[in-house]
Amino acid sequence: MCSFSLFAQDYFPSNSGVKSNNSNYMAFTNAKIYVSPTEVITNGTLLIKDGKVVSVGKSINLPKNTTKVDLSGKSIYPSFIDMHTTFGVAKPKRGGNGPQYGASRSGFYWNDHIMPEQDVMANFEYDAKSASELHKLGFGVVNTHYPDGIVRGTGALIALNNDADNSLRVVDGETTQNFSFRKSVKSRQSYPSSIMGSMALLRQMYDDAKWYAAGNVDTKDLSLEALNGNKNLLQIFEAGSRANLLRADKVGDAHNVQYAIVGGGDEYERINDVKATNATVILPIDFQLAYDVENPFLASTLSLSDMRSWNQEPHNPRLLAENGIQFALTTHGLKSKKSFKSNLMKAIESGLSKEKALEALTIVPAKLLGKSNVLGTLKPGSYANFLIASGDIFEKKTKLYENWVQGMQHIITNMNVKDIDGDYNFKLAGNDYKLNITGSTSKTKAKLESKDKSLGTKISYSGDWVNLTFKTADSTKKEFIRIAANTANGDNLSGKAIMPNGAEYNFFANKEVSEAMAKKDKMDKKTSDDSPFMSPITYPNLAYGFTKKPKAETLLFKNATVWTNESEGILENTDVLIKNGKIAQIGKDLSDRSAKVIDAQGKHITAGIIDEHSHIAAASINEGGHNSSAEVTIEDVIDDEDVDIYRNLAGGVTSIQILHGSANPIGGRSAIIKLKWGESANDYIYDNSPKFIKFALGENVKQSRSRVNSRFPQSRMGVEQVFVDYFSRAKAYDQAKKSGKPYRKDTEMEVLAEILNGERFISCHSYVQSEINMLMKVAEQFGFRVNTFTHILEGYKVADKMAEHGVGGSTFSDWWAYKYEVNDAIPFNAAIMHNAGVTVAINSDDAEMSRRLNQEAAKSVKYGGVSEEDALKFVTLNPAKLLHLDDRVGSLKVGKDADVVLWSDHPLSIYAKAEKTIIEGVTYFDLEKDKQMREAIKKEKSELINRMLQDKNKGLKTQPVKKKEKKLLHCDSMDNHIHN
Repeated sequence: MCSFSLFAQDYFPSNSGVKSNNSNYMAFTNAKIYVSPTEVITNGTLLIKDGKVVSVGKSINLPKNTTKVDLSGKSIYPSFIDMHTTFGVAKPKRGGNGPQYGASRSGFYWNDHIMPEQDVMANFEYDAKSASELHKLGFGVVNTHYPDGIVRGTGALIALNNDADNSLRVVDGETTQNFSFRKSVKSRQSYPSSIMGSMALLRQMYDDAKWYAAGNVDTKDLSLEALNGNKNLLQIFEAGSRANLLRADKVGDAHNVQYAIVGGGDEYERINDVKATNATVILPIDFQLAYDVENPFLASTLSLSDMRSWNQEPHNPRLLAENGIQFALTTHGLKSKKSFKSNLMKAIESGLSKEKALEALTIVPAKLLGKSNVLGTLKPGSYANFLIASGDIFEKKTKLYENWVQGMQHIITNMNVKDIDGDYNFKLAGNDYKLNITGSTSKTKAKLESKDKSLGTKISYSGDWVNLTFKTADSTKKEFIRIAANTANGDNLSGKAIMPNGAEYNFFANKEVSEAMAKKDKMDKKTSDDSPFMSPITYPNLAYGFTKKPKAETLLFKNATVWTNESEGILENTDVLIKNGKIAQIGKDLSDRSAKVIDAQGKHITAGIIDEHSHIAAASINEGGHNSSAEVTIEDVIDDEDVDIYRNLAGGVTSIQILHGSANPIGGRSAIIKLKWGESANDYIYDNSPKFIKFALGENVKQSRSRVNSRFPQSRMGVEQVFVDYFSRAKAYDQAKKSGKPYRKDTEMEVLAEILNGERFISCHSYVQSEINMLMKVAEQFGFRVNTFTHILEGYKVADKMAEHGVGGSTFSDWWAYKYEVNDAIPFNAAIMHNAGVTVAINSDDAEMSRRLNQEAAKSVKYGGVSEEDALKFVTLNPAKLLHLDDRVGSLKVGKDADVVLWSDHPLSIYAKAEKTIIEGVTYFDLEKDKQMREAIKKEKSELINRMLQDKNKGLKTQPVKKKEKKLLHCDSMDNHIHN
């Protein structure tokens, strides 16, 4: 560990002139001293010497060589600590363009974005200007790091002492090991290209580090050595959002690493999930400005989610504190550091206690950094890092006078200058004037008005005297009035005024408290214990979210037309009882005293629709950095706030397979989920979920339409070779694993070995018959079968071979000619495959189409004469079979999961609406409640718009409304979230 003694003997050579160290004691007396957030001394004394606190208390025996500073009426606080900054570090420079598939370094880890060996001190240069800016905010110490890469190397703790050199400033040269999901800007290495890729890379890195530490590698890897060497440091992960916070913790949990996680200010949306991580949150307070909503049209384009964010973010620190989540505050993420104090005040106004605010700025970061014995408090032995303020440091009107760091003074505001800020009224030569003075203790400014005209004014303030010069109200004359006034007369100004003609007048200005301000102060005192208005947090926290998560009910549907998808077929005037999340009974004249009875006369009940191929509800779809990405999983990037989940529920969809994209021949693992709107991401995933992976063929993987096509493969025969090579490697890996000898865990090979062993199933993006045949032959060569060809618009050409192989076909109903390789697509495809004995499903691959899959299925009745029952199975039972879930969902059978839809009409009709969509007995969509939600949304948006207008009328800054387009993800969508 590299560290420097803060007060070591100065034996280093110096070319900066003679140095002198003040070894006298200094005593700051008669102050209100916050020794810690919970220990406060009134009329106390703080005694310091050699940069440290010697003693603190009410009555202290002061040594003879003590300099006393009387701080009567003033307060002393420990200086603040910011534990996540890039202080003194230049922004990394981007390293060229174009893809790079191998590492650019030798002797280090195989991926350039893993750089634990990076030492921030190699890039550090003390920045006195930035330090002075931080002094004004109350900070005395910062932890800094180099913000580049997924593993960024070590951070260092720096004292913001402008009057010292680095031998004193560097409190500790190795304090933290820093992580993120974002790639290095210096390297062009393509992998990873997604958040799920970053997560997979980190997991593999930890496995490799464990293998390396056990002495299983003959060669040196400086990165893994550094990673293992840094494991006892505080591990800080820069997540940047609530969703990424949970993802980072998931990576850490898999390898027994507890990160302190830099959040995004939206933790309140899933506060229980955040609490369950046991992570300390390093919390930015970068609150949004109100939107400028004066234009009604622009205001109408704002989402409720964006409006709520503006309103709810200031409450986030309070909610973390109330839920017992430890957090430290940081300036990280602020465009302007100056907004830190105003945002902190806003958080306190929103209910954050001052004690918790002080903890988050002092003892919490000190404890996390392992420096609670010398930082964060003013106990004897601590560094003399403290603030002198005019009063309560968390009050808007409080002046920060001085920031002492390592016993050295940094003046912010001259505490000997009287604060004369405020509004004054005075008369002069028969004219009434209004004077406003601001910044009197720093940079004094004045604004003068007479007869509603603003007069050009200059002001200077020195000692007890104010000098004013301003133009006369007569704009036709360039004449000036000069005033010299004394501040000694209480809150008023008195002195002499010299007129343009030389006449002198006695001058007296009364300091006023306006009626409006007095009323506001009175209201502030009256409501000081009340938190400001906060929009309700819903699940999820956007439009159509639930105020309370819905629960399973006992439901009895009476007299419906029931499409069983079983041997019983379609049952008229039949009842369905749902109980304990399962289908309990199907029959006539059913009864249950505990059930909520629903009249379904003239309506239809079906099993929930299942989409075998979807890309909704995921934060990223493709990891295209390599030609195989079997190590990544969509389960890592489920987006529980995607409104398309709710829209799919409105179309009767209850389950989907979220497939990896088609950027590479071997894609990532799938996520098979139930659309449990309002639940957390992990709760969407099927328990004991079948294991699937996405493969792809055709134009996408050979990069026919790519502007940069340098990655192998470049041809369809190259695609085949990728499969053969990887399965050959996986076979060898599996044999080594089964031999019982030590082996290096490789997640990618583990997944491919599961395919060989029949433990994981392939859903393959496909179009052209030649490639469909090719992959079946490769599978047979290695002793397994392909589970599903998805898209498969040329399936009708090889339906007999598919049936023989035992592979299913999941197709579009009638898409064709949208690119060259689908020119031969026909709308009879599903019917022809079905008639050949292939298990057929209709899929969406599209966020809009997935809302009307019942209508897509109906097209097979028209094209090919498929029966209505079989057509419905194309989007219910058949995709359940393809996903190996037909024992649980896909049909209405006693004992199966109660995933059902109540339709207003024939389920294949274009007029049918899903009136209720139920998953495991929980109603996640209800048409009548949807109407009520729409009215509630209008009302809430109107309330928030009014409050935004109030902010603008108060003169507060606003931000323009920018229309946001929701990006719909498809097979070829790429993730741009991990590039700096």
